[in-house]
Amino acid sequence: MKAGDIRKHLMTGVSFMIPFVVPGGILIAVAFMVGGIFWENAAAQFLGNLGKSAFGLMVPAMAGYIAYSIADRPGIAPGFIAGIIANDQGSGFLGGILGGLLAGYIVLYIKKQKVPTFIRAMMPMLIIPLIGTVIVGLVMTFVIGPPAAWLNTTMTSMLNSLSTVSTVLLAIVLGAMMAFDMGGPVNKAAYMFALGLTDGGNWVPVAAVMVGGMTPPLGVAFAMLLRKDKFTALEHEGLTGCFVGAASFITEFAIPYAAADPIHVIPSLMVGSAVGAAVSMLSGTSLMAPHGGVFVLPLASSPLMWLLSIILGGLATAGMLIMLKPTVPPEESGA
Repeated sequence: MKAGDIRKHLMTGVSFMIPFVVPGGILIAVAFMVGGIFWENAAAQFLGNLGKSAFGLMVPAMAGYIAYSIADRPGIAPGFIAGIIANDQGSGFLGGILGGLLAGYIVLYIKKQKVPTFIRAMMPMLIIPLIGTVIVGLVMTFVIGPPAAWLNTTMTSMLNSLSTVSTVLLAIVLGAMMAFDMGGPVNKAAYMFALGLTDGGNWVPVAAVMVGGMTPPLGVAFAMLLRKDKFTALEHEGLTGCFVGAASFITEFAIPYAAADPIHVIPSLMVGSAVGAAVSMLSGTSLMAPHGGVFVLPLASSPLMWLLSIILGGLATAGMLIMLKPTVPPEESGA
C-alpha cells in the first residue's frame, strides 16, 4: 500500500462525490433564498429536502468509489454500505474514507484467494460482495462506530470545561472543531454546544460556530483563485460551489478537498476556522439564527464585524493551504 496509491483511490472517490455535493448544496442554498432559514414554503421545503437527499449520498458515493478504485466492481457494494453506515453512526466523511479503504482492501484480499472452479463464477456478483459487506459492516459498527460516539461525548465535556475558562480559547476550539470533520462527531459536538448556550440567551457562540463552518469552503475558493497550481482541474470545477457553500453555511463543499488531501487540507481548514471564530467571539457579535449563512446577516448584532470575521478566516485558510499543499503535476493542474 503506497502513499501514491492511496491518493489515487481518494481522488477517484472524490471525483464521484462531487456530482452529489454541488447540486445538493446549491439546492439547499436556493431553499434558504426562497423560504428563509426554516424553509417556510412548499417550494423551499421541496428544494431543501432534495438537496439533503443528494448530500445523503455524498459519503456513500465517496466510500463506494474508493473501494471501486482499489478492488474494481466487486468493491462498490461493500464500499457504499460502509459509507451509509458512516452516515448513520455519525462518523462523517472521515469514517467514509476509512470505510471505503477498508472495503476495497478486504475485497481485494478475497479476490486473490484460490477457490474451486465451480465457485469462481459466483465470486464477483455474489460471494465477494456478500462476504465483504458482512466484514465491513462488522468493523464499521463495532470498531469505528464506538470511537465516533466517544469522541462526541468527550468533545462536549471538554467544551463545557472551557466555557468557564477563556472566551478566546473556547472560540478557537469551537472554530477548529467545526472544520475538523465537517459534519462528523467533532463538528456536531461544537455546533450543538453553541446551540445549547442559547437557552441562557447567549447567541455569541452561535455566530462563532457559523463563521467556523463558513470559512472552510471560502478559504478553499480563495486559495484556488490565488494559486491555481495547488489544485487539480477536477478540484477547480468546484470553485463556484465553494463560494455558494461559504455563503450558505454549507461546510460540506470543502469535504472533497479534505478527502483528496486530508493531511494538508484539514489542518489548514482548522486554522482558518479558529481565526474566524476567535475574531467573531472577541467582537462580541451575536447571531440569533441557527443556520442560514449570509442570508441571516441582518440578524447579526454587528453585521460588518461578522462579515469581516468570515473573510479573515477564509484568508487564513487560504494562506495555510498555499503554504502546506504541494503543487500538483502540470498534467493534473487546473492552472
